[in-house]
Amino acid sequence: MTASLADSSVIRFARGVRLQHDRVRDRWIIQAPERAFIPDLVAAEVLKLVDGSRTLGQIVTELAGRFTAPVDVIGRDVHVMVTDLITRQVLTA
Repeated sequence: MTASLADSSVIRFARGVRLQHDRVRDRWIIQAPERAFIPDLVAAEVLKLVDGSRTLGQIVTELAGRFTAPVDVIGRDVHVMVTDLITRQVLTA
C-alpha cells in the first residue's frame, strides 16, 4: 500500500480513460488516448467497480464478498493493482 492510497480514497478513471467491453472478442479493454490495455479477468472485475463514487475500501469489500475471499488478501492485491494503474495514469485517487 502506498502512503497516498488509503481505503477511503475514491477511485476513478483518469480523464479520457474508460473501460469498455469488446463484444466481438468478448473481453474488456481499457481505452485511453493513444493507447489501450487489455486487463486480465481479475483486473476487469476490479475495474468494473470503479465508478468514481466507490472508495477503495468499498471495492475491496465488494470483491471479498463476491468471491468469498479474505479482505486482507484481496486488499493487498487490489492496492498493488490500483497503485500500478495510477502510476500509468489510467486511474486517479
